[in-house]
Amino acid sequence: MTEVPKTKSITVLGSLLLLCVGGGAAIGYLTASNIDTWYAQLNQPGWTPPNWVFGPVWSILYCLMAISMWLVWKKRVQQEQGMSFHALLFGTQLVLNFLWTPVFFSMHEMKVALVIIVLLWVVIAYTIFQFKRVLPLAGGLLVPYLVWVTYATSLNAGFIWLNP
Repeated sequence: MTEVPKTKSITVLGSLLLLCVGGGAAIGYLTASNIDTWYAQLNQPGWTPPNWVFGPVWSILYCLMAISMWLVWKKRVQQEQGMSFHALLFGTQLVLNFLWTPVFFSMHEMKVALVIIVLLWVVIAYTIFQFKRVLPLAGGLLVPYLVWVTYATSLNAGFIWLNP
């Protein structure tokens, strides 16, 4: 078993946190102007939370995602195994995650966004399954993300239903 140098481990964790939290913040910033305009005019499902909820929830979820990937990376490096498959899964869900927001809020393509979020849900579920095989905690850290995306999927579908 190979020991991961502490500075490298901290650097990887910091990079993953920056990628996830920073990427999410950047996407949010770029689409924020649509919240008080287009989004505010939509008929909203009764289970839609107040707008202020989304920032804290996503910040926590992005941190959990980064920590999960870091734990998998660290375990795979310690076991001297490759990371490409797990990194591909993680990257795929992150791209779908980052893609959903501009498609829904900026392009106003709610049906396309629903397809994206359903694909995201499937990839997250598979990522949880694969990460748990490496380290159960790593998969478990992604469960709140899957729960939130399930809820977000219902919201997306509700918006389509109420705004044909």
